[in-house]
Amino acid sequence: MQVKFRFDKYFDVPDKNFFLYLAQKKGIPDFEAIRWYTEFAASLRNKIRAEEEAVWQGIGVFKKDFGGEVVFEAYPPVYELYPPVKAERIIRADAKHSILVGDKEKTNYEMTELLSDDTYVEKESWWIYALILAAIGLSILFFHFYSNNMKWTAGNRLHF
Repeated sequence: MQVKFRFDKYFDVPDKNFFLYLAQKKGIPDFEAIRWYTEFAASLRNKIRAEEEAVWQGIGVFKKDFGGEVVFEAYPPVYELYPPVKAERIIRADAKHSILVGDKEKTNYEMTELLSDDTYVEKESWWIYALILAAIGLSILFFHFYSNNMKWTAGNRLHF
């Protein structure tokens, strides 16, 4: 059920259907509903004139703004259909269940097996390659000096 309010500062008398509805809801005769509404409206008007806020619990507030105009500020609607429910996560490691993968149905054990393939991840071993290249370079230098009787033959000549 959606409730609508219409506030009109020029026209403040409701039609007779409102009074019939009010009488039916309160279980009182029509003339009592008119009297009840008149007293309610007078008390609301007096509160607003006295610069007080007239609060309708759960609906909103009537008050005067800075210009002296009567304004109604509605509370935001609260839609709580069901109370919040506390949930606890339960993980069962040995439970077997089906999973839809694409258009095929597989079990969680099959998927664990598929996804846990041992993949080789190469570690950063660049320094091993650098040591091998340095050893090869030093071996070539040693061979060169050994075959030339420890002489430097290029450019300046050094003799040991």
